[in-house]
Amino acid sequence: MFSLFRRMSPNICCLCKLFREDENGITSKVSLEEVLQWSQSFETLMTTKYGPIIYKTYLKTEYSDENIEFWLACETYKKIESRRKRISVARRIFKNYIQPQAPKEINIDSPAREAIIRNIQEPTQSCFDEAQRIVYMHMERDSYPRFLGSEIYQKLKHRPSD
Repeated sequence: MFSLFRRMSPNICCLCKLFREDENGITSKVSLEEVLQWSQSFETLMTTKYGPIIYKTYLKTEYSDENIEFWLACETYKKIESRRKRISVARRIFKNYIQPQAPKEINIDSPAREAIIRNIQEPTQSCFDEAQRIVYMHMERDSYPRFLGSEIYQKLKHRPSD
């Protein structure tokens, strides 16, 4: 099982860890039924229990996990009721993903970035919606098809049944 991963470069060690911890890890918890559902659509992948976790692990191998991290942060942000907490979290999201030269800067167009900059002082629950839509579209069109052909997905899809 692990010989496949031994041949891979060290930057894919997150995949090794995922499968090495199989007994107590996520790969033992995710059902084959769920894994097969992921190929139905990107939306299905993102709404299953383990899909976003496995997909994030895959995106790390592409050095683009900032996309799903931003998307998930926005999903959490939208549920915040407290104005004070919303302002704090919005500024953190802005600092980490939106501002130019952010540590995990996402690829969004100038109009979307400028709209967030204009509204960051009094952020609404929907202030990141356009940026989130753009990131979702990038993941769906670019990374998701590669994920379905990836070794991590294929390994989960073809693993022996218990």
